[in-house]
Amino acid sequence: AAVLANLINNLPAVLVLLPLTAPAGPGAVLAVLLGVNIGPNLTYAGSLATLLWRRIAHRHGHEVAVGEFTRLGLLAVPAALVPAVVALWASLQVVGG
Repeated sequence: AAVLANLINNLPAVLVLLPLTAPAGPGAVLAVLLGVNIGPNLTYAGSLATLLWRRIAHRHGHEVAVGEFTRLGLLAVPAALVPAVVALWASLQVVGG
């Protein structure tokens, strides 16, 4: 989900992936939602929110280079996504689903 969100944006990724994962149950749907919400922070085009953030930053005279954004994304996305997936897995083990 995170990779697809970076390729086609997070909103279309949700529309593509949710119908495919819904039959697998709530755990799969929640995993998709984690991926399409955390994963897009890897690239500028990953989400509409990131594109809007870039426009506002530019308007206020703050340039953020694509390389710098991507380097920070390479650090931040795995650091957030891995613990989130582990927490989801653990909660599904406790609660079931």
